[in-house]
Amino acid sequence: MPTVRANEITINYDQQGTGEPLILIPYLAADYVCYAFQVAEYAKHFTCISVDLRGAGETDKPEGTYSTELFADDIAAFMQALGIQQANVAGLSLGAATGMWLAAKYPDKVKSLSLHSAWPKTDPFLKAAVESWQVMAQGLGSVPEMVIRGIFLWCYTPELYASRPEYIDALANFVRGRPVQPLDAFMRQSEAVIAHDAESQLGKIEAPTQITFGRYDMVTSTRFADPLKQNIQHAELVIFEGCAHAPIYEKVDEFNQTTLEFLQRHAG
Repeated sequence: MPTVRANEITINYDQQGTGEPLILIPYLAADYVCYAFQVAEYAKHFTCISVDLRGAGETDKPEGTYSTELFADDIAAFMQALGIQQANVAGLSLGAATGMWLAAKYPDKVKSLSLHSAWPKTDPFLKAAVESWQVMAQGLGSVPEMVIRGIFLWCYTPELYASRPEYIDALANFVRGRPVQPLDAFMRQSEAVIAHDAESQLGKIEAPTQITFGRYDMVTSTRFADPLKQNIQHAELVIFEGCAHAPIYEKVDEFNQTTLEFLQRHAG
């Protein structure tokens, strides 16, 4: 895969499609392939640039304190290194937290912003959830197994587990087949999730923004919908019914259609 040097680290990325640039920022513990189901459609209309965040995939994993602001600085430097002046930016969960910092701190770089399963500031419930993943990862000694046994339960509904167990198994095998995130790198990434606070930055976001949630998401539930929509100037809200934290996997067609419509509306 191509790499580029930016913000003193080597960043791994993938590029597919043609058209305006669309930067896809992964969620916690994931690499660029996490948006495979979306890129299949998005790349018909956009140049999709999917990155590995600092600490994940094949991107460097230096020691030190990670933050969602630092991840945004990395993406801004990445764009500069590739000569991308402005892009549509999308992310889910940690990717969304990074995207909101990017749009607030570097408004000229973001043409449109897609925030999926996002939150403006970590609250005690979200902190407790992430801390439970940290404990499980340390206990299992494996980030992928923690994702499958711990984070999956927050991402998918009981109905999906009951009706499509083979799909859950396929998603688990997908996780096991990707580059393994070292435990120490996961701890640094997850501490960035716990420390995330962009409340004071939301008013600085100028780009048209789509905010989406899964109806049954608990970790970043619709409790965060109003704080985001009311404080981001040009925001619209979508709730996906019948799914939890990961509509990108549980409602693939509906998610792709709805988000692509937004992206195309603000392209050109």
